[in-house]
Amino acid sequence: MSGVLAQTRYVQAVNRALNDAMELDSSVVVFGEDVAAAGGAFKATKGLLERFGAQRVRDTPLSEATIAGVAVGAALSGLRPVVEIMFMDFVTLAMDAIVNQGAKARFMFGGQRGVPMVVRLPHGGGLNAGPQHSQCLEAWFAHIPGLKVVCPATARDAYGLLRSAIADPDPVIVVENKALYAQMGEFDDSPVSVPIGRLRTARAGSDVTVVSYGATVALAVAASESVAEEGIDVEVLDLRSLQPWDKSAVLESVGRTHRVVVAHEAVRAFGVGAEIAATIADEGFDALDAPVMRVGAPFMPVPFARSLESRYLPDADAIAAAIRAVCA
Repeated sequence: MSGVLAQTRYVQAVNRALNDAMELDSSVVVFGEDVAAAGGAFKATKGLLERFGAQRVRDTPLSEATIAGVAVGAALSGLRPVVEIMFMDFVTLAMDAIVNQGAKARFMFGGQRGVPMVVRLPHGGGLNAGPQHSQCLEAWFAHIPGLKVVCPATARDAYGLLRSAIADPDPVIVVENKALYAQMGEFDDSPVSVPIGRLRTARAGSDVTVVSYGATVALAVAASESVAEEGIDVEVLDLRSLQPWDKSAVLESVGRTHRVVVAHEAVRAFGVGAEIAATIADEGFDALDAPVMRVGAPFMPVPFARSLESRYLPDADAIAAAIRAVCA
């Protein structure tokens, strides 16, 4: 068992994962807007150019369609590209290459060729970046056969899931909440990969299951601690992987607690929570003692004003209210 460093920032864990993967495998390349000289908008690629050179770390034109298209071609040609889209909102310009080409290649080539590429997408609000720089669009990609989607909530998982994504033979979307980049967390001195498709129990409990991912996991834990004073024992599950998601572990927890809240920062309508709630209704209905409740953002663009954004984003109080409601 490795020791634990005192604290590491989430973004430093991402950077360490990129460094370690590139050191291990010369086919791993990194490119995107400002990722080389500037180290990326959030400094996740800082130092890679100096260490690995301009052949493996490249700045691109301001064209997300070009970034994704080149990534698909590079992956089909034997490289393992890791590309950064500066804000998840901008991935709308890259959807054809990701959804129609990268995701479909293994199926259309009869399993003979995959597209081992990673697309890193910073998402989420809390930075007052406005409606075109704050969206959570992960449900789009989870809906596409051929894509895997992960969303780490901790520094350890930011490292471990990115390493697994880079090693994967097919395209993986890695969603990173911008508000987490500066957060400190425990980090192993010998970090390891985290399997895609396996959740993490962030808090054990027996009365209610809260299913979450990304930045909302910490809010769910905070909400659980607050209702614990009222005698409600909450289990918090950090999905880590949205496609595939750890359905069996969620259903096992529901079978013990009999009550469920699904919480995420993304708009509640047609979101990841809707899929989880529907699956529980299909396959775990007999275990339920109350309807599944969902917590998410309202169906509107993310406000720019700090006062409005703070009311728009789901918080620990909203999750605690849902927990109380399913226990009433």
